[in-house]
Amino acid sequence: MTQPFPTTLEEIREAGLRLEGVALRTPVIENPEVNEALGGRLLLKAENLQRTGAFKIRGAYHRMVRMTAEERKRGAVSYSSGNHALGLARAAQIVGSSAVIVMPSDVPPAKRDAVRRMGARIVTYERDSEASADVIARIERETGRIEVPPSAHPQVLAGSGTAALELLEQARDLGITPDDVLVPCGGGGLTASTAIVMAEAAPGTRVFAVEPELFDDTCRSLAAGHRIANPVGRRTICDAIMTPIPNDVTFPVNLSLLAGGLIVTDDEVRSAMRFAFDHFKLVAEPGAVVGLAAVLSGRIDIRGRTVATFITGGNVDASRFQALIA
Repeated sequence: MTQPFPTTLEEIREAGLRLEGVALRTPVIENPEVNEALGGRLLLKAENLQRTGAFKIRGAYHRMVRMTAEERKRGAVSYSSGNHALGLARAAQIVGSSAVIVMPSDVPPAKRDAVRRMGARIVTYERDSEASADVIARIERETGRIEVPPSAHPQVLAGSGTAALELLEQARDLGITPDDVLVPCGGGGLTASTAIVMAEAAPGTRVFAVEPELFDDTCRSLAAGHRIANPVGRRTICDAIMTPIPNDVTFPVNLSLLAGGLIVTDDEVRSAMRFAFDHFKLVAEPGAVVGLAAVLSGRIDIRGRTVATFITGGNVDASRFQALIA
């Protein structure tokens, strides 16, 4: 690579050592019947089975464990629509700190309740009329808390990159290196850290960002060569990856390293949720299966190839899951 990035493969490996005993080494699974039907190999990295139900604890814990004792005493603050909130709340508990989470008012109640049960305090804001960054800045000024962003920090990226490093190691244990890795993309952190891992350790592997059609800011930004925001007022069932604009830490990495972006519809996401349940016995939230949806809808050709994707989270309550897959 010709330019410095926020984290490196070596830093990601070091993060993996710090995460031992905290983050689970989640399985990579495949189904021979599914592979036969698709004409290729499909690998799913099941981060919905991770602690707190999503990959986010990897980055949140790695950032908090690197804080000084004085910073941990002050505590953390962050924006999140759910999964990073859960990961940060648990990470704060583990290191003996505390967390305040700024959440959109329209986040599913089950996610808010789960965050509160882990001891974090929630401050809500209006997604279409307020900026989460302004709310966080106010809390930082008033309380002295340290921001732990969902993706826009080198130590968070190093932590999230451990999921990609595990995926590559587990695939190679099966005797293969993925041709393509599809990453559900919100803020672009897991996407960027995956791209860094593959660029350094498997340079022949292509990495794609995958987004829902109404929140395709990364795909449009990649095409334009600069960051483009989503129009205000849009909605998608993929609430975990409803970000307004690619952030300025992860986007330069993604612009430099990604093979491209893929877009799926909400209906294709619903079908992918049902498919993951029927064929892999996985309960996944909508935003977690956009990569799987891209494979099933033919957005990328899997025939004769090995395609891997992350099932990034499973934080969906039973009634909503049932309604979405019905």
